[in-house]
Amino acid sequence: MNPIPLLEIEDLHLEVASRGKRTPVLRGVNLRIPQTSVHGLVGESGGGKTMVGKAVLDVLPIGARITRGAIRFAGTDLLAMTARRRRALLGRSITTILQNPMTALNPVLRIEGQMTDVLRHHLGYTRQEARRRALEMLAEVQIRDPERVMNLYPHELSGGMCQRVAIAVAFSCEPMLIIADEPTTALDVTVQFQILRLIRQLQVRFKTTVLFISHDLGVVAKLCDFVSVIYAGRILEAAPSQEIFAGPRHAYTAALFAATPRLDRPRMALRPVPAALHDRLMREAREYDLGRSGA
Repeated sequence: MNPIPLLEIEDLHLEVASRGKRTPVLRGVNLRIPQTSVHGLVGESGGGKTMVGKAVLDVLPIGARITRGAIRFAGTDLLAMTARRRRALLGRSITTILQNPMTALNPVLRIEGQMTDVLRHHLGYTRQEARRRALEMLAEVQIRDPERVMNLYPHELSGGMCQRVAIAVAFSCEPMLIIADEPTTALDVTVQFQILRLIRQLQVRFKTTVLFISHDLGVVAKLCDFVSVIYAGRILEAAPSQEIFAGPRHAYTAALFAATPRLDRPRMALRPVPAALHDRLMREAREYDLGRSGA
């Protein structure tokens, strides 16, 4: 029996309008993410993975619109909600960890204000309660001397420290779902490992569900329970993490894995995804679009 998903995306189609032309970006995306799991969405830049996250968060860019499909959160279709009701979920039940920690935080506000404002707005805490909770969360993300850090501005912290603060903010309201959009890409390798371990520890502690968006297969292999591979707005393969890394079934997944540099084989020549495979997948995507327009 399959567990009931916290987040279910069904047949999601999305297009972007620019200069009078509409371009399909998502082509029938389907995802089922069980509660308290970490689901990796992996693919090359431009494949549509970030747009999936933006659709869930209701922060689509100008010109983008969903033309078909459903996004169900805890059994309720987000797309059928009023804008006010959906916004009430964001920050409380659904939140995000962004890619660049230096721009995710407001540069003109001290860390204390950025953390306590979230708690007061979503949980109704008093100023004192919010400050106490903020200090607790800074300690949870292993920041030394939280009292001192609370009085600093983001530019006074390193990238890794800023990302720890952003993670503390994301988990502070104990949300049910976190969309983590390449949260370690802007960090060096050593800090990446620390941040990944921290996300996993907090995910387990707070029983949070995470949609982890990344192009880094090594990161996905370490963190995720389940993996979906996306290309040109289509999910090509989806399987438990161990299964997909042990034996990918789709040619693109296998080619993507083969293109990853191996530290244990430093002299091995890089093997880019074959151009013929790219051409075939794009041809299939165009045929899919023509089939829908003619339906």
